[in-house]
This record gives sequence, C-alpha cells and structure tokens, in this order.
Amino acid sequence: MRAPISWLREYAAIPAHVTGRELAELLIRAGLEVETVEAVGAELSGPIVVGQILRYVDEPQKNGKVIRWVQVDVGPEHNQPHPDFAQGCREVVCGAHNFTVGDKVVVSLPGSVLAGGFEISARKTYGHVSDGMICAEDELGIGIDHTGIIVLPAEGLEPGDDPFEYLHLHDEVLDIDVSPDMGYCLSIRGLAREAAIALDVPFIDPAQRSLGADTPAGPVAHEVVLQSPDCPLFVALKVTNINPEAPTPMWMKRRLVMAGMRSISLAVDITNYVMLEIGQPLHGYDANALTGPIVVRKALAGEQLTTLDGQLRQLHPDDLLITDDTGPIGIAGVMGGETTEMTEATTEVLIEAANFAAESIGWTLRRHNLPSEASKRFHRGVDPAAAYAAAHRAAELLVELAAGELDPAETVAGGVPVPPTQRIASDLPARILGVEVSAARAQELLEKSGVRVSGAEVFELAPPTWRPDLRDPYDYVEEVGRKLGFDTIPSVPPIAPPGHGFTRPQQLRRAVNRAAVDAGFTEVITFPFISAEDLDAMGVPADDPRRALVRLANPLAETSPYLRTTLLPGLFGAVARNTSRGNDDLALFETGSVFFAREGNPAAPLPAVDHRPSDAELAAIAAAIPTQPRHLAAILTGAWQPAGWQGEAVPASWQQAFELADQVAQAVGLQISRAAAASAPFHPGRCAALSVGDGNVVGYAGELHPSVVAALGLPARTSAVEIDLDALFAAAPGSGDIATISTHPVAKEDVALIVDADIAVAAVQTALTAGAGPLLESIALFDIYTGDQIPPGKKSLAFALRFRAPDRTLTEAEAGAARDAAIAAAQTATGAIPRV
Repeated sequence: MRAPISWLREYAAIPAHVTGRELAELLIRAGLEVETVEAVGAELSGPIVVGQILRYVDEPQKNGKVIRWVQVDVGPEHNQPHPDFAQGCREVVCGAHNFTVGDKVVVSLPGSVLAGGFEISARKTYGHVSDGMICAEDELGIGIDHTGIIVLPAEGLEPGDDPFEYLHLHDEVLDIDVSPDMGYCLSIRGLAREAAIALDVPFIDPAQRSLGADTPAGPVAHEVVLQSPDCPLFVALKVTNINPEAPTPMWMKRRLVMAGMRSISLAVDITNYVMLEIGQPLHGYDANALTGPIVVRKALAGEQLTTLDGQLRQLHPDDLLITDDTGPIGIAGVMGGETTEMTEATTEVLIEAANFAAESIGWTLRRHNLPSEASKRFHRGVDPAAAYAAAHRAAELLVELAAGELDPAETVAGGVPVPPTQRIASDLPARILGVEVSAARAQELLEKSGVRVSGAEVFELAPPTWRPDLRDPYDYVEEVGRKLGFDTIPSVPPIAPPGHGFTRPQQLRRAVNRAAVDAGFTEVITFPFISAEDLDAMGVPADDPRRALVRLANPLAETSPYLRTTLLPGLFGAVARNTSRGNDDLALFETGSVFFAREGNPAAPLPAVDHRPSDAELAAIAAAIPTQPRHLAAILTGAWQPAGWQGEAVPASWQQAFELADQVAQAVGLQISRAAAASAPFHPGRCAALSVGDGNVVGYAGELHPSVVAALGLPARTSAVEIDLDALFAAAPGSGDIATISTHPVAKEDVALIVDADIAVAAVQTALTAGAGPLLESIALFDIYTGDQIPPGKKSLAFALRFRAPDRTLTEAEAGAARDAAIAAAQTATGAIPRV
C-alpha cells in the first residue's frame, strides 16, 4: 500500500514538523512494515512556472511532423523582451497540439531539472532557439501520458506562479507491506487511524456515514437478491446524467499515481480513489446495460464469463457471481464482466458497494489466477460497515466532478454482520507481554483501536467492524503490545532446560550426512516438486509405488504440480543446470522427505479455527496425510578424480555410488549387501538392490539407463543411488546395542571358493556370514579370479574373514571350526567348491 503523507494529513492531524521518515518509524513500532519512504518530486528543481499561451504558429517539417513555435508569458520575473508583447515572453518549440491561445501550461525554463535528471537549457531545434519547454505529465513525474502537455485551469493561477502545490509535485509516499491480519491498513482510512494513534492526535473517519435507523426507506435504486451467505451486504446507488467527457481532476489523478494506480476515466478513477481512501472496493455498472434484478449466487455448471481483461473464463461451482437476467456479469469481489462495463458513452452508473466472505474470494482469485486490488482487500477482510459510506462518497464525487444527479432511491440488501465478542482478564496483557500494563492502560489502548471495553477485572470486548482479526483473547493481547510498541517489550530469552543431546534419529541423520560429505559428495537442496513427465522420462512403470503422487492445490508451477516420490528428478535438474554452465564433474547428494499418497487419496477435512478439532477430525487429518519417508539420493557425472601429473582421470561411475551406500550404512552400524536387480531408472544389467539385515531392500544403485540419460539430457554413463533412510534407520542397532570393543586379538582366516560365473558375490558372502556364526567380526571380498587355473564358466572368490571373541583369545581350532562352518554353508547354498 502506497500512502501519500498529504492524503494521510486530511484525516489524521499529523503535525507539520513530522517528516515521512519519522512517521514511518512510528508506524513500524506499531507493527507495520514500512519498506520505503519516497520523496516525490525531489528531483525537480530550478525555474518551473505557470505560463500562458500568447501566440503560436504551426510549422510543418520535412520529416512529416508539425511543430508549434510558441510565445508564452511566464511572468515578469522570467519573461524576456519581445517586440510584439509589452510584458515580454519566452519562445519555445513544442510538439504537442492540445492547447490554444490563452491556455495556461507548465513551463520549465533553462536551468531547471525534470524527472529522470533531464536538464533544460536553451537549444536550437527545428530552426529556432527553444528557450525552455512546455511540460507533459511524464516529464514532471506525475504520470505516464506523453500524448499532450498539461493544460491548467483558467482560474486561480497566473503566469509566473509556482505550479507545485496545485499539481502536488512535492510529497512523501510511504510504501507499506501490509500483513494479512491488518487488511484495514490497505486504505488511507486505516493508515491515518494508526498514525493518529501513534502520534496521539485527532482522527477524522472518512466513513462516518453508516447504516442505521435514519437510513432512508422507500424505493430501491436497483433490485438486488442475495442467494449466498458469502455476501451478507450489498449497497447500490444510482447516479444519472453524468458527463462522460468530464476529465479526472489533476489532484485525483496525482493521488492515484502516487498510490500506484493509473488514471483511466473519471468514473473508474472515482471508484479506485474511494477504494484507496476508505478501503471498500467498489464496482460501477453501466446502469443501462443491466437486465433485470442483480442476483448474488454461486456459479452453475458450465457457466462462462468474459471479464474486463478480455479473458473468457470457465466458472467453478464455488465461484461467487454477480448476475442479472442475462447470466453472470461479474466475479464477486474479483473482477467485473465486459457486458456491463462503463464506457466513454456511459451516462448512468450503478455503484456497487458489497461485502464478501474473505475465504470465498481467496479461493476464487487463486482458482482463476486473477489477483486484483479489490480481491486483495476482500481476501484480507473489508469493513462491512464502510460499504454504505463508500457508496455515498463515490456518488458525491460523481455529482461534483461529472455533473451527475444522485437518485434518491437506495438499495441496501442484507446487513452488517455483528463481529464476535470476547472476554479476557484485565491483567492478561501484562502477564503475556511480560511488561507492566495496568488495566486502565490496556483499556485505553484497546479503545483507541476502536474496541468497546466494559468491565473491571474481566473485560467484555466488542471489536470494531474493521477488525475481523480480533477473535481470540491473545489477539487483543497482541493489539495492546502493538499499541505500546514492540520495541518497548524487552527480549527475555527462555532458559533452556537441561537436555540429553541429540535424539537418536537426529544422530543418525547427522551421521549419514557426514558420511556422504566424507565420501566426497556435495550436498544440494532442491524443490520437492515433480511432474508425471519426470517419472515417464525415468521409465517408472504405471504400477510402481512412486506413481502414488500427491497433487498440490496451489503449485508454484503447473509444470511441477506434485510432491516428489523420489529425490532423483531434483538431482537431474541440478546436473542439467551445472553442465549447462560447463561444470561437468559432479558428485551431488540430497537428503529429504518424499511423499506417497494414501490408498484412495482421502481428502483432509478443514476444521473450524474457533475451537479445537475433535478427535474424529484429527484422526481424519492424520489418515489423509501422505506417508513421508526420508531418503538419500546421489548422482555422479564426469570425472571422480581429474587428470593430472599423477595419471589419467578416474571416471565417476557406479563404483562410487556403491561406496557411498556402504559408507552411509556403516555410519549407522550396518553393512550393505548387494544383488543384481532391475529398477527404473537404472540400466538392468548395471543395477544392484541394496539390502540390510535379512535381505530387507533399502534402495538401489547403479548406472542410469541410456534411454533415461538421453531423455533427460544427462552426461553419458551417469550413475546414481537412492536409499530409504527410514528403512535403514529402522534396521540400525540402537544406541544401547553397540557391542563392547574386545581387547583380545583377532583371528584371521582367508577362504577361496570356486562358484558358477552367474552366482552373485552377495549370495556367497551372505552364506559365509550365516555359517560363520557369532564369532565372525567382519567379512570382505578381496579377489575375483576368472583365469585359466579354474574351469570355464567358473570364477574364484576370495574372502577375508575376521573372528574375535569378546571374553577370550580364540584358539586355532575355534577359528578353524568357524571357518569350516562358513565354507560348508556356502557349499550348501551356492554349490561352492574350496579352491586349493
């Protein structure tokens, strides 16, 4: 919200000595976020004065343009002698033609500086020396129009006068980021009230006219029927015989521009002006284009509407509409329709000032991706009691500025909803804020905010209609704190209770991340969103669990509308961004949650916020929450070690992916077993299933399938790994299960077994481990031989077995027996033959 200080001063008695920056500091103390204080017109300097056209001559040029050679009276202080004019004048070249003799204009003389730092000097152009310039709006920084120069009113200004005050060229504008719970500050009315409270000065409410017993009864301006509770109030006034050619006055146009809006036409400018001033969005209809009564209702199936931006929109059954006998004529609180739009020929205007439910407007503007100044206010809550005053304010301006006539008939459908009251202990603000706030002081501050307070030890509180955010007892405590100034509340950090360090899951997560970094990988964090096309490119089958996608209601981008079920697409994107910038040697990893939809994809209920959800509601919410296991994934491309004096480059491959899996498992006290497998997006002949314990598969690693690499534009032979950390942690030994380190020596035994070439190493190792028994401390493969010393179709696998007892030194016989048991188990399971 951009708020000119001069506009705020109309309703808050801000002392003349208070600068914009001082006011900004006070508003920041009250909880508003003032981002900038803009000094409007500060770059304008030098002799910029009112001039009156004395004479001009149109002169056609060779380039087809027609310029005017103009003599202009700029006052006795600035005029130069001229033989044709006793008072003297200045002669300038002007390219505009929207003025005539006698018109008063703005003239910048040599030595002045205009918007954008444009310096004015006397210079020769089109065969004349132009001794200054006649200014357009954009040259003074008060608009964007450059089609003609500014023509001032005939009365009230004389040649040589300073035009700054009339044109509002000097002002300060506060640019405020209004938080969602302070929607009333999206208006000059709300900000002026906050400024008056902060400065403790009088405030004049521009929306004092309200609905009551004195509201005229009788004929209606236009029949209105409310068929939805999302529209509790609809006020309509009619203004007839307006002059459609009446211009927007400079003061209004200037305020709209400073507030961040552009001038369109007088009728539209008035509705925007009143919205900025009072905070009530208005809509003007061409009254002659309406057919039958206005009906406020929800959309019907298949209905369409062409909105003011020219877009044909398919309406949703939850959209709140403004309709007449022809069908929809506007999306309530968001944007009007083309058929009833005010045009340059409109002479009768029906002013709508209605109140709509914030939730309804919020869903509609998101559904249609149609944010507007009106929807922004309705979505945050608009004062329903201001609708009547805003409609009359707009009608009065149409009468005053467009020579219209106000129809005495009024339409008031519905009424102003009564805000909920609340009860709090009078000492609650002091107890919660931690500062001394007497009951009398708390009552004073709340009453300044418009809250009606009664009671002594217990306050009975009735919030004003413009504060829908005041519902909970602690909302009122926060309000007292804001009015005191948050800078007056001391920061007292709580004393942390003695703890026991990290929890077991925290320890495991940190151990995994540390192991991945120690293994040579770099951690990245990617967006947790994917598309169905990502899974298609990975070759994920239709029945794969990774197809159980959760769609976001409001995705950041429609190209990625689902929560991820795998971390790999994010890493693929990171690789693409890096390789496109010449960074080809990558070893990246990420840890994070993935999300799987529940069976049937149940919808979570939306419980009310004014009471605690029931057990049934909490259970339904829990049942609808997707399962969210934590995964680790990594990807490798290019060189693992670059080429150098020590030798050729070592390419990154599946070997580093397997090593990462081993390091991660060892970090949590486990050992990974690998077995050949086929799982998208990996090459079926170069993929391994990673398992722990009794064959529990926790992930896959290997080289990506060439078709996946081609579809995603990845470097050839890209390798990856993905592990379900939750499954890994579930199999990890507890902190109390770690074996005591033995002080006795280890017994080393090596075995070499000949097996068929298609027998997996993991199968042999698993059998050896099972047969060796509890004395086995570790097992490692250290050699694979396929030479001519063994039969064709066979391979020799050599394993190093290490045995140790916790309470004694093993004898040679004990170690040999354990070794023989391991060999026997391998013979039984895989048909292995000891190699001698």
